[in-house]
Amino acid sequence: MKKAAIAFVLATASILAMAQTTPAGLWKTIDDDGKTEKSTVRITVDGGVFTGKVEHITDPAKAAEVCSKCEDDRKDKPIVGMVIINDVKQDPEDEALWDGGRILDPSNGRTYKVRLKPIEGGKKLEVRGYIGSPMIGRTQTWIRAE
Repeated sequence: MKKAAIAFVLATASILAMAQTTPAGLWKTIDDDGKTEKSTVRITVDGGVFTGKVEHITDPAKAAEVCSKCEDDRKDKPIVGMVIINDVKQDPEDEALWDGGRILDPSNGRTYKVRLKPIEGGKKLEVRGYIGSPMIGRTQTWIRAE
């Protein structure tokens, strides 16, 4: 019985360690200034495809905001609960990267290609939104919240 319990604990720890090195989880989004927490986004995976949804907006004055500048079916919908990352998959050539999807910036309504890269053992996530090539874009570093 003790061996089974130890095996279970080791297997669970191994799965948790692996989950920490993927984009899956709850993230505190940090503004471009590198200091200001804006929201929390939960990134989930289903069948190898990652999706991110806004769970909370930090500033109470902005908590009820809608995406007035969106041009798709998210137009005038609440930002809290909105899917802002979709169709992201692990890069087959670089297992440390997840890309191929899109990210929405609700403040301007624009969508960009996105690349996600867990860093510092999965404690942080580099989120790069870009147009065309990853060389042309901007990166935010999000902090794991759970």
